[in-house]
Amino acid sequence: MFDTKDLEAISQEYFNIICTSEYDVTVQSKNTGHFWYLHNVTQPNANACVIFHKHKYSHPYHLHGRAKTLRQAIRNIQSHDKWLLQREYKRKTLKK
Repeated sequence: MFDTKDLEAISQEYFNIICTSEYDVTVQSKNTGHFWYLHNVTQPNANACVIFHKHKYSHPYHLHGRAKTLRQAIRNIQSHDKWLLQREYKRKTLKK
């Protein structure tokens, strides 16, 4: 279950926050425009966050990965954004 402290840690400068609840978070990266749906699966001895991702609003979500915490999931998203932006930069510079 996501608690208030977890939810307040989501950067509004980095993300458009679409919706949050104690088990689900949906955000959009302001850097890439990609959408992310994070679902908390509470298990008897551990919490797990399942990360779903889509590139455009009209696209379906696909499984991106898992994290132990919401904060770890957010870092995973930011790492993905960094990778994607670097890839796009390399593509553009090679075309010149």
